[in-house]
Amino acid sequence: MPFDPTTIKKQFPIFERFPDLVYLDNAATTQKPRSVIKAISDFYTYENANIHRGVYNLSAQVTQKYEAVRQQLSEFFEGDSPNCFSFCSGATEGINWVVKGYLENILQEGDNVVISAMEHHANLIPWQQLCIKNRAKLQVIPLNEKGEIDLQQFSTLLTQRTKIVALTHVSNTLGTINPIAEIVELAHQKAIPVLIDGAQSVGHFPINLYDLAIDFLVFSGHKIFGPTGIGVLYCKEKYHDQIKATKFGGGSIKEVSFNETSWKNYPHSMEAGTPHIAGVIGLGKALGFINEFDLTEAFSHEQKLAILLKENLKSIGGIELLGNPTHFSGIASFIVENIHPHDVASFLAEQEIAVRAGHHCTQPLLASMGVPATVRVSFSVYNIEEDVVKLVEVLKELKKFWL
Repeated sequence: MPFDPTTIKKQFPIFERFPDLVYLDNAATTQKPRSVIKAISDFYTYENANIHRGVYNLSAQVTQKYEAVRQQLSEFFEGDSPNCFSFCSGATEGINWVVKGYLENILQEGDNVVISAMEHHANLIPWQQLCIKNRAKLQVIPLNEKGEIDLQQFSTLLTQRTKIVALTHVSNTLGTINPIAEIVELAHQKAIPVLIDGAQSVGHFPINLYDLAIDFLVFSGHKIFGPTGIGVLYCKEKYHDQIKATKFGGGSIKEVSFNETSWKNYPHSMEAGTPHIAGVIGLGKALGFINEFDLTEAFSHEQKLAILLKENLKSIGGIELLGNPTHFSGIASFIVENIHPHDVASFLAEQEIAVRAGHHCTQPLLASMGVPATVRVSFSVYNIEEDVVKLVEVLKELKKFWL
């Protein structure tokens, strides 16, 4: 269907409950459409059973639903086999699986891992801690004055001792969209695998895993209109035999004796225990919801809202925007002169405007910019120009009130 944010917004019950809510915290989590909520409720009400190995109808039917979401993911990303997608609790766990299940036994003293200065803590701390443990080096790609990765310096960091490159697709603080195709190509020239944190890109614009040749991709369901506690790790087929289970238990094994255990193939090797079945079903509905509109048009809409916001903020005066990337998403961070970001967010909250204030789990990035915290605005498909207008007007009132 043609992209229409006003029509799309009607699919979200929370806006019926709070009609004046201006929700601009989508980088933290998105709201949930009625179809996702109903799917989760229906599972627990009418379909509840455990998956795999159950020969009765309820179990067989829910197993089919669960596994069908892998096929959805394969089609959504135009990527490899459905068996390249494993279900985890979110992007954070997916990254930790790659750190502990793949890299831990490969990384040696003197090796290095390359990340960027804009990484979310989830894509920094796991690599940092492994490098400390294995006496390897964490190499950080610097940013230019616009808040973009310096590809020239990135290239110089890649050596024969680089064991993985781990980068965010979109900065959750600056809104910068990184040139993933070029980054992957440079890394692959030296046979270095690449992990991409897609928490802020998946569900915002089309991602073709086949064209981008990404080795690992992680994202969280709750940021793409799905439930919390569910996420995805995409692992390219060539690494299926190299990534090992990081948690052990039922459901992931082939054979067990008191002396040894053998595991199923990826992705089932990673999914020990009873999984978040309702979460996977809800994720499938979220993917279906996204497929109802043109994702390219939706992303263009988010960018236009970001442009409108930035232009208006500049006109107010006394407001500093962080970063000015050429390729940007619907995320913008700013500081108001002489007013703490938490005070700004609190003032906005009184007018039913929801934004995020803080370091956004990017403390090293903000420290390098000499800023302890910012106000962050992040758009989604249900936001409209009137949301920007209201935000700007309240910010003007804030400055009058504060000064």
